[in-house]
Amino acid sequence: MYYQGLLIVFHFLFNSCYCRDNYTLQINPDSGICNEQHLDYFKFIGRVAGMAVYHGKLLDAFFIRPFYKMMLQKPITLNDMEPVDSEYYNSLIWIKDNDPEDLELMFAVDDESFGQTRTIPLLPNGADLAVTNQNKEQYIKLIIDYRFITRIEKQMNSFKAGFSELIPLNMVTIFDANELELLLGGLTEISVADWKRNSAYRGGYYDNHIVIQWFWKAVLMFDNEMRARLLQFVTGTSRVPMNGFAHLYGSNGPQLFTIEKWGTPAALPRSHTCFNRLDLPPYDSFYTLREKLRTAVENTQGFEGVD
Repeated sequence: MYYQGLLIVFHFLFNSCYCRDNYTLQINPDSGICNEQHLDYFKFIGRVAGMAVYHGKLLDAFFIRPFYKMMLQKPITLNDMEPVDSEYYNSLIWIKDNDPEDLELMFAVDDESFGQTRTIPLLPNGADLAVTNQNKEQYIKLIIDYRFITRIEKQMNSFKAGFSELIPLNMVTIFDANELELLLGGLTEISVADWKRNSAYRGGYYDNHIVIQWFWKAVLMFDNEMRARLLQFVTGTSRVPMNGFAHLYGSNGPQLFTIEKWGTPAALPRSHTCFNRLDLPPYDSFYTLREKLRTAVENTQGFEGVD
């Protein structure tokens, strides 16, 4: 009964202090406008999260990937932006791959809040400093830091302060972001039948293609934790929507889990979390597919397998 009451309080506070993006949560940078005591609320939320971990309970909430990385003091990369804001991500990718001087960008961002727009410098006098082909990498890093760290730093620090009252932060730094998500949110029982029934195929694959049959055979053989890690690898979160895989979302709206034919049998599978898409090479045996898939999923942090 005590834990059920704790979950009700926790979920209420998340709805009040966090904004929901599909079925993941992120800190609302405008929380202070809504409530002057917002930092106390975030500290309390941190205590609740720490208490849940201490007692081996699970939170009824899943966060965007940068949230877990901030807890672990891990660097947030450009790829972390794709599942959160694909349009902004694509803009930064264009800047990264091209000369941005014609865009006449400055080291500043326009931040809109409650209908009002403010220009925020990313560096001292940044509004007067042009972005060039030489300094664009610094600009991209500062944009990422601003979007995910700087503007919600006070709220995040309050959350971590509350959490660390129960669980010292150095005790969770042994985890990566995927593992921390599972520690806090746990494993939901994943229905492979529902997953398979609500999947799409592209590039020459279809539901009875031998490679697709091998894929689902491998998923059936995986335990629930490995299925959750696979779901993380492709969609960015291990959480299944409340109404099943038919209601899976990408960053731009409803988007089924999709498998696309790509690459050669020598390559590892790769994923596009923005589109819930797995790029699966046409392997020549079930064993090869299973091992390549497992390698890709278990080593997400170590190679460019996720876009």
